[in-house]
Amino acid sequence: MAYVDGFIVPVPKKKLAAYRNVARKTGKIWREHGALDFKECVADDVKKGKWTSFPRSVKLKPNETVVFSYIVYKSRAHRDKVNAKVMKDKRFTGMDTKDMPFDAKRMIYGGFKVLVEA
Repeated sequence: MAYVDGFIVPVPKKKLAAYRNVARKTGKIWREHGALDFKECVADDVKKGKWTSFPRSVKLKPNETVVFSYIVYKSRAHRDKVNAKVMKDKRFTGMDTKDMPFDAKRMIYGGFKVLVEA
């Protein structure tokens, strides 16, 4: 069964173009190393909930938007192999996390087993 890494990050609206550029580069790296799919999605119909919501989960500020991202793999073992290759790729290791166009401290991420494929 497939495996998915999911991410939610707050991105300043004025840095969305820079985020897109970084995402294109990292997406290319993940795909070259075997990821089946790589998507970066910007909030469109995402409201702040009373108790929980995407905006609340990342402590969204007024000048920010939410980006939901996911990477698809054949399995968790496949994910681990792909990520090991990515972490050694000089194009990835050469990126300075201080220059990222989002607040990595508020990023939420995790690995998920696919429950249903339709």
